[in-house]
Parts: sequence; C-alpha cells; structure tokens
Amino acid sequence: MGYNEPVIYFDKVTKRYGDAAAVEGVTLSVAPKEFVSIVGHSGAGKTTLLKLLLAEERPTEGSVFFESIDVNDLPSSALHHYRRKIGTVFQDFRLIPNKTAYENIAFAMEAAGRTDDEIASDVPYILELVNLADKASHFPDQLSGGEKQRIAIGRAIINQPDLIVADEPTGNLDPINAYEVVEIFKKINELGTTVIITTHNKGVVDAVGKRVVTIDRGRVVRDDVGGKYVL
Repeated sequence: MGYNEPVIYFDKVTKRYGDAAAVEGVTLSVAPKEFVSIVGHSGAGKTTLLKLLLAEERPTEGSVFFESIDVNDLPSSALHHYRRKIGTVFQDFRLIPNKTAYENIAFAMEAAGRTDDEIASDVPYILELVNLADKASHFPDQLSGGEKQRIAIGRAIINQPDLIVADEPTGNLDPINAYEVVEIFKKINELGTTVIITTHNKGVVDAVGKRVVTIDRGRVVRDDVGGKYVL
C-alpha cells in the first residue's frame, strides 16, 4: 500500500442481515489524520460501517483493514487490544452517572492500566481541551447535553487513540451545542488524530467542511473532498 498507506480500508465490503444488505460493495479508504463525515438517511448503513470497523460485526463479503491489519482475522482475545486504538463516541454519551466529569475521564485511563501520575497530569489537560476545566467536579446530571458529549469525547481521546469514531455525536444536541462539539472534533483532528463521524445533520457537515462520504441504501453514492452535504 506504499508510504502513505490508508489508516482504514474497506475492500468491497458487503454486510447482509438475512436477505437485506445493510452495506453493499463498499470500497473506501481513509488516510491518516483525515476528517471524514459519513452522511445519509437513517438506515442508510452508516452505523453498520462503524460496527464493521470496530469488529462488532463481520462482513458477509470483503475485508476491513485498520493500519493494514485485516480486522476479521483478529482472534477474539485480540479484539480488546485492537479497540483500544479507537476512541468511540456515541449519541447517548454513556457516561457513568455516579462519577464526576473528572472521574469519568480518569476511569478510561484506569481501565487501560495507566498510573496515578499519568492520570493526574493528563485528565486536567483533556478537560481543558474540551473546554470543561471548570466542570471537573460536576456529575453528569449537572451537565448540559453538549457538556456531557464533550466529556464523552474527552474520555474517548484520553488514551491517545489513532482514530476517533463518533456515531451521530450531535444527534441529541441543539445547534449551538452541536457546533461546540464539532469544534472539539476539529481541534482533535488538527492535533493529528484521524476522525470519522456519522451524521444526518447538514449543519454539522457544513461546519466541519472536510471530506463527506454519502451512503444511500448501503452503497457509497458520493465522495466529496470539499465537504458539501448533498442527498
């Protein structure tokens, strides 16, 4: 694959559930440090693509490569280590309700076996990065939706993954909060992390202004470098 080999490569990937194809014949590569928005109507196959990348689902046909590893060749014992390379952000935040913003981020480091010293130095930096240093001691129910999502992003990036994957990360947010979340993703991308988000929010895509891949009924129907949402 040469010097600038893609960090992600879907090679003629199809995923069927029974007779229905959620993803059909998708070939797609993502370069290191790229920011890609995957757009399409609900049910177009966006989430299935992410599940294939995270090896939560296996393709019916074709292969998914991450840093030139065929994801489907990984034994289940290696999946945990593999997924640690990828920070995931969900529409519903998935924070731990009885832990503060600080503790939610620290918990991800503890789970990865990081030291107390690393936690003490890294968590404040990440809280600063997501513009929530002043909310470190707040519990999730004391935070707005946008603040919760920014903590979730902080948790996803704290272990310095190679890739951030976010499935409809602004789905539950109003436009102002959605814009703030997009700005955080852009900042993370500028710091050198590859970012993939799925969305059907035109405003989000236009705010990102980077490459847009449009999926319709499981197929890639457009791939625009300049970042325009067209359906």
